[in-house]
Amino acid sequence: MSFAPDAAAGLRLVFVRHLEVQALLGVHAHEQTRPQRVILDLELAVEDPEAPSAEGPDRLSRVVDYAAAAETARRIATSAHVWLAETLAERIAISLLEDARIRRVRVCVTKPDAMPGSIEVGVVIERSRF
Repeated sequence: MSFAPDAAAGLRLVFVRHLEVQALLGVHAHEQTRPQRVILDLELAVEDPEAPSAEGPDRLSRVVDYAAAAETARRIATSAHVWLAETLAERIAISLLEDARIRRVRVCVTKPDAMPGSIEVGVVIERSRF
């Protein structure tokens, strides 16, 4: 799962990998009442006005803050029960796209403990502004 930065298109890649949260996620009765471990991975294709060859000011205000993106995902994942991993991923993606500098978002939701035998299950979705 990876977007590639593209200097010619004026895009950089911002990512958050392996963000672990305890969330109420799933269709089974126990998933509606007991939080489970959920892993979130985010990839953001972000406008890079300095590309392809310049350096921008060394200020947080000019970039998409990966800590803020992670907190947005965490807040959405832990706020209420969600039936489907797809719905959770879509909610996170739509919220992240509220930042006009973000052109595309890819969200992976993994439920590492949902199946016996250490089988990871989940979904990856992509949303874009275009």
